[in-house]
Amino acid sequence: MNTPLPSGQFAFAKSRRFAPLFATQFLGAFNDNLFKTALFVLISFYGLGQNSVLPASQMLNLGAMLFILPYFLFSAISGQLSTKYDKAVLARIIKGMEVLIMALAAVGFWLQSVVLLLLCLFLMGMQSTLFGPLKYAILPDYLREKELLAGNSLIESGTFLAILFGQILGTIVAGAPAGVVIALIMLVALLGQASSLYMPRVAAKAPDTRVDPHIVRSTFDLLRQTRAQPPLWVAIIGISWFWFIGSVYTTQLPTFTRLHLGGNENVFNLMLTLFSLGIGSGSIICAKLSHQRLHLGLIVPGTVGMSLFGLLLVWLTHGQHYSETAGIFTFLAQGNAWAVMLTITLIGFCGGFFSVPLYTWLQTASSDTFRAHAVAANNIVNGLFMVVAALLSALLIWLFDSITLLYLIVAIGNILILGYLWRYGTAVREDVLAFWRGRK
Repeated sequence: MNTPLPSGQFAFAKSRRFAPLFATQFLGAFNDNLFKTALFVLISFYGLGQNSVLPASQMLNLGAMLFILPYFLFSAISGQLSTKYDKAVLARIIKGMEVLIMALAAVGFWLQSVVLLLLCLFLMGMQSTLFGPLKYAILPDYLREKELLAGNSLIESGTFLAILFGQILGTIVAGAPAGVVIALIMLVALLGQASSLYMPRVAAKAPDTRVDPHIVRSTFDLLRQTRAQPPLWVAIIGISWFWFIGSVYTTQLPTFTRLHLGGNENVFNLMLTLFSLGIGSGSIICAKLSHQRLHLGLIVPGTVGMSLFGLLLVWLTHGQHYSETAGIFTFLAQGNAWAVMLTITLIGFCGGFFSVPLYTWLQTASSDTFRAHAVAANNIVNGLFMVVAALLSALLIWLFDSITLLYLIVAIGNILILGYLWRYGTAVREDVLAFWRGRK
């Protein structure tokens, strides 16, 4: 571990210590969103399941719930498995599960069975839940301490780009013959399986860990153990707020684009691309400015930036209501179009700036034997925050019929979460004060 770092802050990215893991997680996130988006577009626009007892809108809500439900059910068990077994071997097994699930989904697409496809959506959520603690817990095994922040920035940016590309391609191929969708999801699953074979093996952290199949008990035990370690819990609350924000912005972005920007689906894809690229670039720049050291003080400009640019987006679009939609060129001709595009990009940029130090803090503050459990607890709380985001969004839109009001509340909420991190995150406060004294 004391060998010199290769030249370049991201030089490790091409090595076997990182590249197979990155490819495996990228392809997994890509396939999740390719499959989910294609299914949702088929339900929304092509009449899949039209003979079902549920209307299309309720089937979409059911699908979203089925995908996130495994995070509550299986996160505790996934942390136990990642601690008990070799994580690289476990990754290969999980990716093998993905191939089997996609084979079942292929049958669903061929038969146009919405029930079978919704079952596969739940199973894909389950295998993503099993892989989640593994991918973050294994990073400190593969990377040197000075490489960890950069590694997290690449994982973070790669995940959001995979989500973006999966959503875009899923939208495009949904209307194609079933064979096209089947070929794509199977190809990506097989590539993910192949890349996992190159992940270097690592020794199990605690082979004697007992896997508790009692879902409720193991989940509450995990949260209780994590809550007893303040640095881990504070990091998890910060990360979960990041996913809360991302969920609110991306979920409401199609309606926001239509009502407040007057844009069609192409304008929505442009906004989603800018937001995702913003997160990716913010993650990378945060790692570069950190100079291979964890600086929790960078959370502060990230949070303040999300709040300021969130308020700016509300100011730019408040009072704008469109009854008709137009394409990209018509949208670009609007007076504030470029300002809106820049603002959405900068919200994502500050989000990436905010989240990378928190993920690194979660990893470094955890012991080797508890790291996978901490990431599993993080996934549970992330899921809870995203459910709350969905419920809050539905309530506010029902009461006030205003997405800009929702975005305003989120922008103000950034300041509240910064206050929480400052008060309870001793390491955050000390890092900021140390920087300030150095400047003095």
